[in-house]
Amino acid sequence: MIKNLPENKHLILFDGVCNLCNNAINYVIKHDKNNVFVFAPLQSNIGNQVLEAHQIDTTKLDSILLYTANKQLHYKSTAALKIASKLGFPRNLLPIFFIVPAFIRNWVYDVIAKNRYKWFGKKEACMIPTKELKAKFLE
Repeated sequence: MIKNLPENKHLILFDGVCNLCNNAINYVIKHDKNNVFVFAPLQSNIGNQVLEAHQIDTTKLDSILLYTANKQLHYKSTAALKIASKLGFPRNLLPIFFIVPAFIRNWVYDVIAKNRYKWFGKKEACMIPTKELKAKFLE
C-alpha cells in the first residue's frame, strides 16, 4: 500500500536531479489541465515506497515511472505515452506510437536515459517546487 497517494490521481516518479526529467515534469504540470497527476522524485519517501512495493532495483531500471490510480505501474516509453494520453490535444495523439513494439520504443528511451546527464546536465539536489506547485508534489 502506497501512503499519501490522493485518490484518483496518477503518480509520476522521476529522477529529481536530472535536468531533462525536471523539464519534462514542468511540461506535464503546464499541460495537465485536468489535474490528473501528482509528482515525486524517485529519491523521495513515496518514491522509495513504490520502488520497494514493486521490488524495483533502480540500478537496473533507469526510468520515469507512472503509478496509476488503479495501482498499475508503468515505466519507460509506456509510462511516457500513457502520461501524454492525459495531456490533451495534440499530445494525446502520441499514444499512436503504441503500434511500435515496446522493445523498439524502450531502446530509444534507453539511449536517451543513458545519456541524459551528459546531454542535459544534472542538479546537485532534487528540485524544490514553488509554493503554487507544492500541492502537486508528494513527499
